[in-house]
Amino acid sequence: MNDMTFFARFETDIVAGRKTITLRDEAESHFQVGQRLRVGRYEDDVYFCTIEVNSVAPVRLDALSEEHARQENMTLSELKQVIGDIYPGLEELYVISFKLIE
Repeated sequence: MNDMTFFARFETDIVAGRKTITLRDEAESHFQVGQRLRVGRYEDDVYFCTIEVNSVAPVRLDALSEEHARQENMTLSELKQVIGDIYPGLEELYVISFKLIE
């Protein structure tokens, strides 16, 4: 069983180290620094890597920056569009910074 899932379209960026954060809602804000997580694809829950949590911090949607977008391997406008599609109407999220372990 996986601890966290990502849409399949993000798998390549995560495994290549180009995506180093994820933005989640409060339901997924419970992860702890140093925790190692099994990661799978959202669509089929197939495991594809293990990550270690570096930090968890709240962020308002209107405070998302170019740095957040760079860590997501997309532009700021793309990031805001993706977040709006996944979490419509949500104004506060949690930035989970991570590093690839395997």
